[in-house]
Amino acid sequence: MQKQFLITIEQDEDGFFVASCPLLKGCHSQGRTEEEAIANIKEAIRGFLVSMERHGEPLPESL
Repeated sequence: MQKQFLITIEQDEDGFFVASCPLLKGCHSQGRTEEEAIANIKEAIRGFLVSMERHGEPLPESL
């Protein structure tokens, strides 16, 4: 079962793309391209959820 999470992507002043997952406070990543930022935020979300599970925190509902 796959969960889906809303992400936001903005380009910073240095030209990098910054991706965030608003549902997971503090879950951010970046990349030189939008595609790289998306791949990186997917990895960050997976790691964030694993960490939550290991610490006994309730997992959020996906969108």
